[in-house]
Amino acid sequence: MSGGPVGPRGPGEEPWGGVRPFSIKTKLGALVVVSVLITTGLSIVAVHTKTELRFITVFSMIATLLITQFVAHSLTAPLDDMNAVARSISQGDYTRRVRENRRDELGDLAETINVMADELEAQDRQRKELVANVSHELRTPIAGLRAVLENVVDGIAEPDTETMRTALKQTERLGRLVETLLDLSRLDNGVVPLRQRRFEVWPYLSGVLKEANMVAGARASMTSGSGNHTRTDVHLHLDVSPPELTAHADPERIHQVVANLIDNAVKHSPAHGRVTVKARRGPQPESLELEVLDEGPGIPRSEWHRVFERFNRGAVRRPHGPGSDGGTGLGLAIARWAVDLHGGRIGVAESDRGCRIIVTLPGLSSVPS
Repeated sequence: MSGGPVGPRGPGEEPWGGVRPFSIKTKLGALVVVSVLITTGLSIVAVHTKTELRFITVFSMIATLLITQFVAHSLTAPLDDMNAVARSISQGDYTRRVRENRRDELGDLAETINVMADELEAQDRQRKELVANVSHELRTPIAGLRAVLENVVDGIAEPDTETMRTALKQTERLGRLVETLLDLSRLDNGVVPLRQRRFEVWPYLSGVLKEANMVAGARASMTSGSGNHTRTDVHLHLDVSPPELTAHADPERIHQVVANLIDNAVKHSPAHGRVTVKARRGPQPESLELEVLDEGPGIPRSEWHRVFERFNRGAVRRPHGPGSDGGTGLGLAIARWAVDLHGGRIGVAESDRGCRIIVTLPGLSSVPS
């Protein structure tokens, strides 16, 4: 689309910069003009018909009042409607909307109120979903831990190593969930500062992949279902080009991004599958493009926009690989927020097989001057 940038709309202006034909200013100006014309016309009639001035004055006042009343009603009626909708919103009812049938400033105000109501309704729905999902996620490990401890107290099970290992597994899953929620809360509130620095990509990502393998191996020694992946049959492959590639970002936050993307890819991989982590130089100085590709069932295009929503686990039939409990649905949400903190982009891309997620970090261009 060609054309210059569109600036903010001023009062009484259409989106293309012209003055509205039905703005409040125009209506008030027309009211004054009509009142003057009526008074002038009646005065001319009075001169020609030799009518007394007091009759002309009374007629002028009545006509002017009637026109003023009509204009005032057209201005105050929508304000009453907006007031009623705003009162409903303040009481928690986000379903009411203001009628948008005007082409003046009040029409813009009605549109703004409706947009605000839509956003508040969406936030209220997300808040309720968050409470419900968190309650569900916390209930599972708590119920498992309680069952183990009750069996020990009642003498049904002995407090041997295997029983305590099961209790520890549920406790670790509960702790990881709480830690994940705290990380997400910090990211939402903007209290996580970025400590950006230059680092070499190959040794950094190699360490992240080694850590992922070590953690998976440690958890696999226990039973599965600990929240993060326990798969040891999936091969992790690293592809960095050029080998001396460097980037400028917060290594701790990027660790969260890569670790969560790997965890998600491993969960969705088939038995003895392969997860590839690619790193390439971006268009800006010290910028970085990361790609995580798995060989799982992939994500339908209709679900791409929901991949990074909190507690979203996808709508794919049997989306999780063997040995996976599906996780909490928070990892990708944290990855998105960590990328957003850098001013970067993250999204699902086309792939012949499996799921392909691309992360773009702006590098030095994101550093304030």
